[in-house]
Amino acid sequence: MLTKKEQRLRRARQTRIRIANQGVARLTVNRTNLHIYASVISGDGSKVLATASTAEAEVRQSLGASGKGGNVAAAQIIGKRVAEKAKAAGIEKVAFDRAGFAYHGRVKALADAAREAGLQF
Repeated sequence: MLTKKEQRLRRARQTRIRIANQGVARLTVNRTNLHIYASVISGDGSKVLATASTAEAEVRQSLGASGKGGNVAAAQIIGKRVAEKAKAAGIEKVAFDRAGFAYHGRVKALADAAREAGLQF
């Protein structure tokens, strides 16, 4: 019997193989109860080119007094922020790696915000 985490990582593995074959940078998402993290990783997987998360002090201030990063509004901020950083690093096209998480809620909000901010995937 696989644990919940093992099931998620198993779902993620096939996506990562497919993205690696494309050889493009990937926008990867990690979601916890309290925070959401996004990174743009180079096509060969050797370098992190841009990153954003709700754990950053600057972002936590913009989220208000509670500093809660576990909601859709926070995910939209992170999507926009990671897209801006990626474009500053010269990245326009990425493959979206949802790391086995369902494309729904916070993960979808982050993806839509990144698209609106100019990332193509």
